[in-house]
Amino acid sequence: MKTSLLAIALTATALAGSAADAQSKGDWTFGLGLGYVSPKSDNGTLAGGESHVGDNARPTITFEYFFADNWGVEVLGALPFKHNINIDGVGKADTLQLPPVVSLQYHFVNSSSVTPFLGAGLNYTTFWDTDSALGDVDIEDSWGLALHAGLDYAIDERHSIRTDVRWIDIDSDVKLNGGKIGTAHIDPWVFGVSYIWKF
Repeated sequence: MKTSLLAIALTATALAGSAADAQSKGDWTFGLGLGYVSPKSDNGTLAGGESHVGDNARPTITFEYFFADNWGVEVLGALPFKHNINIDGVGKADTLQLPPVVSLQYHFVNSSSVTPFLGAGLNYTTFWDTDSALGDVDIEDSWGLALHAGLDYAIDERHSIRTDVRWIDIDSDVKLNGGKIGTAHIDPWVFGVSYIWKF
């Protein structure tokens, strides 16, 4: 899956040109879509057992403001994602999480109906409503780097379809009945598709 981000980045570079502004200073965009969160395969050791965090998909929402031609600040939100956490030989837990992201993004100038973009920013992930037969499980909130790349396929001047991928650094300490039992290294890829309106 790591090749997906590289492929989009290479496509973005290949399509970059000099014909017209992708977005103009003062523009806003609003997006509604679906995000699929896929944590990396090795999620660390918890209570002496290897942990595995499951995938999940939820609706997403984005807002982006262009403070300069082609340069924007985007905010990503979503409905809460639900993940199953299995710990080999120990047990399992279910948790809800929200991973809002704020990114600085560059939308390449190009002469086609496909506009690539790249971005980087900061993620804050919060966990709650964690349920487990093991006892009182607490997953601490996390701050981390977030990388973003995607393509906007223009329908007309105001509407487009977006496909994108994010990598988010999420490492959270986990406690059981008040004692730390390890760190969950989630570090997911987030694959998305959304409908974008420009204002």
